[in-house]
Amino acid sequence: MSDAVARAPARSSSKARPALLNALQVGLPAIALLVMLAIIFSIRPAAMSYFGFHLLFKLSVPLVFAALAQMMVIMLGDIDLSNGAFVGLITCVTALYLGDAPALALLCYLVLIAAYAGFGLLIHSRQLPSIIVTLGMSFIWLGIAVILLPAPGGSAPAWLASFMSWQPPLMPLSIWLAALAALAGHLVISRSSYGVVLRGAGGNPRAVERAGWSVIGIRVAVYAAAGLLACLAGLTLTGLTTSGDANVAPAYTLLGVGAVILGGGAFTGGVVSPVGTVIGALTLSLAGSLLSFLQVPPTWQIGAQGVILFLVLAGRVLLSERAR
Repeated sequence: MSDAVARAPARSSSKARPALLNALQVGLPAIALLVMLAIIFSIRPAAMSYFGFHLLFKLSVPLVFAALAQMMVIMLGDIDLSNGAFVGLITCVTALYLGDAPALALLCYLVLIAAYAGFGLLIHSRQLPSIIVTLGMSFIWLGIAVILLPAPGGSAPAWLASFMSWQPPLMPLSIWLAALAALAGHLVISRSSYGVVLRGAGGNPRAVERAGWSVIGIRVAVYAAAGLLACLAGLTLTGLTTSGDANVAPAYTLLGVGAVILGGGAFTGGVVSPVGTVIGALTLSLAGSLLSFLQVPPTWQIGAQGVILFLVLAGRVLLSERAR
């Protein structure tokens, strides 16, 4: 009897550890986000308002969708180096065709998403390194974008610009969109039975195959979903900038990777957190504003953002080791 009683706390504690680790993965970037907000509010108290939050997070929406697109690829154990170039291409297509020829723009989106899925199929069927294939993809997307729009230009449709400047009640649009994206990702990836299969395709593909699922079909679907999310990033970015630019989003590639890892993801595949990814994207987006408030020279801001990312990741590793 005494042995059974002694084993019960050990079992409950072992079951509690994964939940604690998940909470740490999401909680640490959230704490970093709150700390940065506190510093900004202490410097500029006027920023603690609806309009202040709107300005701080206005440009975070495209990064949130780009980070979620990167998360889908990392979930499979791959990495996408074409993410930023693809977003830039979408801004060019949107600025050129969506307003005057919406059917042509929609056709372009569908073809590009299908091409994205096709590259995912190529990576799996030929067992090619994703980092090499997606690097080549980035040049393809950039080349097409430059052909379509050699210089920044075009114009976003009026309805898209109006939507991105809309001021809904309670919270700015950027916060609403980020929250809805996090909720949808959490329900599909973390809570649904199909999400278990998707994560399993990256963590243990042989087990998924033995269960009767097609790993090839899953990878194609996941790459297509990544292309769709990158399209949303390009659409929202065009609505914010009101024009297209082939070179507008090269930083989204590495910032997206940083947001996924910051939010609890792992390069090994199968370990991702949609909520953590969204929080990580908001954190990295806010880091630029914080550095501006601290009057850090622009030439030092990229390095300072890297230091912030490193400190948060180091803290997550230390806390994870203690939790184990």
